[in-house]
Amino acid sequence: MTRFRSLETADLAGKRVLVRVDLNVPMADGAITDDTRLRAVLPTIHYLSTKGAKTILLAHFDRPKGKRVPEMSLAPIAKPLSALLEQPVLFGDDCIGKPAYDVITRLENGGVALLENLRFHPGEEKNDPAFVTELAALGDLYVNDAFSAAHRAHASTDGVARLLTAYPGLSMQRELEALDAALGAPKRPVLGIVGGSKVSTKLDLLNNLVTRLDRLAIGGGMANTFLAAQGIDVGASLCEHDLGDTAREIMESAKKAGCELLLPVDVVTATEFKANAAHKVQGLDSIAANESILDAGPETTKRLLAAMDASATLIWNGPLGVFELPPFDAATVAAAKHAAELTTAGKLIAVAGGGDTVAALNHAGVAAEMTFVSTAGGAFLEWMEGKELPGVEALQV
Repeated sequence: MTRFRSLETADLAGKRVLVRVDLNVPMADGAITDDTRLRAVLPTIHYLSTKGAKTILLAHFDRPKGKRVPEMSLAPIAKPLSALLEQPVLFGDDCIGKPAYDVITRLENGGVALLENLRFHPGEEKNDPAFVTELAALGDLYVNDAFSAAHRAHASTDGVARLLTAYPGLSMQRELEALDAALGAPKRPVLGIVGGSKVSTKLDLLNNLVTRLDRLAIGGGMANTFLAAQGIDVGASLCEHDLGDTAREIMESAKKAGCELLLPVDVVTATEFKANAAHKVQGLDSIAANESILDAGPETTKRLLAAMDASATLIWNGPLGVFELPPFDAATVAAAKHAAELTTAGKLIAVAGGGDTVAALNHAGVAAEMTFVSTAGGAFLEWMEGKELPGVEALQV
């Protein structure tokens, strides 16, 4: 695994610690509707506070594109974060300059301050050296606890980490360790599940995984493209017919790399795209022109569960069907519950990530039972694609 400094080795008492966090939470009418990301940063903030550090939180919210947009202020976050921390959180009306210095000056050892939206300044997303210098001047040490922003080479994720002694936060460290256990140095055999609607959005992902996994199950609309590439008529199903050559190339790459591809052998079809639509289970040789594949069939699911039983590590991105519409959630739910049972029994290391994947695991009621579930979105996908993440690279010793 890549080497990083451990926060536990840092001398923190009285130090000003700049902590990049992800507070880009969903809001409605000025209120937070999901505080998952706030809760994720609590362990690092608590740790810094108990060690006597002056914690200075850096974050972005939405996409103000380098301008001050009042409705994109982080000010409404300070109070709910304070409630979760059970200690005051001071708010600075800017992330640089006098407003930032003034609030930091008021911090006592163990105190916490939140500075205004980094993206109010164009220098943040441009990683502008002058802006980086202004940010770095606010702190003595730097901590990145926002893996979800690690795929961006911004001032607060890359630039500052190169000017100050830098550490991963506790949540970031846990994520990096989980990802290393899934793909970096995994226990084998390793099974991957990749689902979702389109092959075109996950070409880099598929090309990387077939060279690193022992088995790869492809589901969702993506699987239809692979089936069609083999000459199977998928009827009215979502399918990227123009990517037939690409699908065949991926299948050939998997064969050369010794990665077994698991594609559907039976499917659940319907003529209407709605919950509880009339549907049927059928093989791949009789799909009518007006029928759409909306889920993997029971035999396909059975094969996938058997592949899990034979694996030591599972990495999962994307559902197996249209899980938002019952009963087309059956395969996804069955796979999720089986993965959770194996994980709970200590027989499987299961790492999952991506927005639809998290929603699907929550739908199945098993997200908490997986080894690790990443909410990092783009950063998780780019990591799965084998790409270097600037925010992670900048932390390396």
